[in-house]
Amino acid sequence: MTRYVMVIDQRRCIGCHSCTVACRTWNDLPLDIVYNPVLTEGVKGTWPNVHRSWLPTLCMHCEKPACVPCCPTGASHQDEDGVVWIDYDKCMACLACVNACPYGMRDQSKLQPRLHRFVRKCTFCRDHRAADPGAEPYCVATCHQKARIFGDLDDPNSEVSKLIGSVETVRLLEDLGTGPQIYYIPELGGKA
Repeated sequence: MTRYVMVIDQRRCIGCHSCTVACRTWNDLPLDIVYNPVLTEGVKGTWPNVHRSWLPTLCMHCEKPACVPCCPTGASHQDEDGVVWIDYDKCMACLACVNACPYGMRDQSKLQPRLHRFVRKCTFCRDHRAADPGAEPYCVATCHQKARIFGDLDDPNSEVSKLIGSVETVRLLEDLGTGPQIYYIPELGGKA
């Protein structure tokens, strides 16, 4: 069975926001919606040994997503491959899923909520990949530093499986039991 995940290598991320721009462009997002913000963790260390790091974020496509069972209309779904998505025709923008997501990764327009009558989120470019099964999400394809790696965790020969098996990874808020499927290779650390 296929289980899509993403590995984000913070050692490679330079905070260029190419992933954010590619996502916004491909999904034709309103100005106030961002599916994958890159957070600046700020400057660390003391002079002259200082460095800065970034935390790219997106929907965690959880194994047990809190956002799916709380949806009163059944608009929130999870495919067998783990991708969590929204059927916009069923969504009534009640925001139950927005409130349930512990990662804050579901957005509804904040500038003009009445013009956008549904909640939006990252889908790992589900529709694009359906048309071209070998395609990567646009944020991955655009990352010139190769900090984002996408693939099938259940395929032992995939790059994501090999990375997760050989390098120290962390998952955000893993203690909540949602099983986030975005794995981070921390900037300082790892066995690589």
